[in-house]
Formats: sequence, structure tokens, C-alpha cells
Amino acid sequence: MGKTVFVFSGQGAQYSGMGKSLYESSAAAKAVFDMAESVRPGTIKQCFEGTAEELSVTINTQPCVFAADLAAAAAVAEAGIKPDYVAGFSLGEIAAIAFSGMLSYEEAFRLVCRRAELMDKAANENKGAMAAVMKLTPEKVEEICAGFEKAYPVNYNSPAQTVVAAAEDEIDALCEKVKEEKGKAVKLKVSGAFHSPFMKSAAEGLAEYLENVELKEPEIPVYANCTAMPYEGDYKALISAQVQNPVRWQKTVENLIEQGADRFIEVGVGKTLTGLIKKINAGVEAVNIENKEGLDALV
Repeated sequence: MGKTVFVFSGQGAQYSGMGKSLYESSAAAKAVFDMAESVRPGTIKQCFEGTAEELSVTINTQPCVFAADLAAAAAVAEAGIKPDYVAGFSLGEIAAIAFSGMLSYEEAFRLVCRRAELMDKAANENKGAMAAVMKLTPEKVEEICAGFEKAYPVNYNSPAQTVVAAAEDEIDALCEKVKEEKGKAVKLKVSGAFHSPFMKSAAEGLAEYLENVELKEPEIPVYANCTAMPYEGDYKALISAQVQNPVRWQKTVENLIEQGADRFIEVGVGKTLTGLIKKINAGVEAVNIENKEGLDALV
């Protein structure tokens, strides 16, 4: 029998109305949103009615996407579908941690709010940009980045997609270099150079915040972005280091498949991860659940 994985969406897939139909149809999903609202008033309104501009601001994006991710996972579990493993992309990893029982939902939400503040501050202090590079191998992308002073591969998404972060004054030249090498580069609408050394102060701030947070042993194995392996050793160090280190998504998915995973359910916002998983291995099932219709179809 194959294994099921819940994968939690990351920042960038947000949209106005996310999670609304699940809030209205699932008691478990509603409880997650109500918790978020009690900690951070205005979260529900932002999720359901926020403008694209409002939702693109990191201090809004992260709490809202986290709430929608966790609400979707809670609704799927309420319907009787439970995962053998969990993993999340960037911000989604915190939702995976919460779902695994390492933190209560409220503790995890408070952590996300602090994470968003720290990453937003770091982004404003260290101006950077990001671009998705397609049609080139990760190794070729690494080679291109090495030719610039401050450019880094930060998301190893699939065999043919690697996201890079770079200084604002280098990103255009990097994109031109990608084109010269017969690749395609698309600049991303993000407010900072996430998962790179530009986020060093955010990682330090998270480590400080986590000193007063108690983490429990996960009830479900959680795969970490930094290592592409289940959490082990210093959990707090993995959480804080994640913001300034690459997301090794392709390797995470490959390692999960090696462990017998053949069904990936993307819980939360959009279907970015579903698409990447199909590109990594077309032989596994990958579906996204972000609304009542998707949940009903899955059940």
C-alpha cells in the first residue's frame, strides 16, 4: 500500500477568497481561521476579501497563507484522510510542523507572524530580488550564479526549474545571462531575496524567538526544506536556518517517493506544488485541495 503525503503551499500562491468555502463548510477549517483571527484580528477579512496588493505584503501574506494551508489540512483530515508524512514549501513548512503536533496551531501561527515581521525587515534592509529560471539544469544555474557577487540558487523546484535570489542591481544582468545560456528567466513579484544570505538577520531573530518556544516530537514525520530529510537533531536550528538556506523541494519529493509515497495532497493555496511534483515524477498521484469542491472530489 502506498503512502500519502500532505504538502503545504508557500508564499506567492495567495489570492483573495482563499479558504472561504472550507471555512463555510468545515468545522475543522473554521476553527483554524477563528484561532488565527483571535491572535491577529483582520486575518479572515484579508484572506476572504483582501486585495492582491494587500496580500502581497509579507507581513500579511504569511499569516494568511498559513491559515489557509492549515485549514485545508484540517478539513481533509476531518474528512477521514490522514497523511503518513508531511512537508511544506518555505512558509508551508511551519504549517506542516503545526499539523505534525510539534507546535500547537496557535503557537505556530504566532511563530509565522514573527517570521513574517523578521523577513519583511530583512528584505527592507537588504534589497534583493528573485527570478525563476527554466530550461536549465540546477548545476548550470549554480554556475551562472557563481559569476555574480551576490546571486544564489534558493529553490530547487524541479529538474528544469530553479529559483535564484540576487542583489537588486544584479538581477537583470543575471536574467540576461540565463537567456544567453538558452534558458528562460522570469522575475518574481516578491518583496525580498528569500532563502538566501540576504535573510541572515531574520534567521538570527527567529533563533532568538524560538529560545522561548517548546517543540514537541512530531507525531507524523516532517521533511525539512534544508535537508530534504525528516526533522532530526536540533529542531529549532532547522526552523531558523530555513529562511536563509535553499528549499530543496525536488530532493524532498524524491526522498518521500523512495519511502513509498505515491499520493501527494497539496493542502492550502493554489496548485504550484502539485505541478512541480508531476514534473519531478509523473508516476505519482498529485492533487490540490484548496476549496470545498476539491475536497468533495477527493473524498
